Amino acid sequence: MIGRLNHVAIAVRDIAKASELYRTTLGAAVSEIVPQHEHGVSTVFITLPNTKIELLEPLGADSPIAKFLDRNPEGGIHHICYEVDDIIAARDALKAKGARVLGDGQPKIGAHGKPVLFLHPKDFLGTLVELEQV
Repeated sequence: MIGRLNHVAIAVRDIAKASELYRTTLGAAVSEIVPQHEHGVSTVFITLPNTKIELLEPLGADSPIAKFLDRNPEGGIHHICYEVDDIIAARDALKAKGARVLGDGQPKIGAHGKPVLFLHPKDFLGTLVELEQV
């Protein structure tokens, strides 16, 4: 059902500082900072030969990333994202197997302009999983 790893998301308190660390220390190709108001975050993507790293900074106190950073003051890995061919078919198959989809269960448009869903971390070994339709 799942395809390739699309990205690993890391929550950070200062996205500009984190971007600079990847750019100067690791020599990575780093995108511009893009506010994602619907998701309550700003994002940066770091392009690697085989996947991407997504940096997430909260846009306000109500952001899910702000809550994550309250629990994890130093930041850290927030979620992993897998690609799927058909997000509705994947959602329905996962729900039939007992997996919980977060929110209202309807895909939202993610940072790449494609439909995404999140799966409950308690159903996936403590890891928040994002599915993105390719």
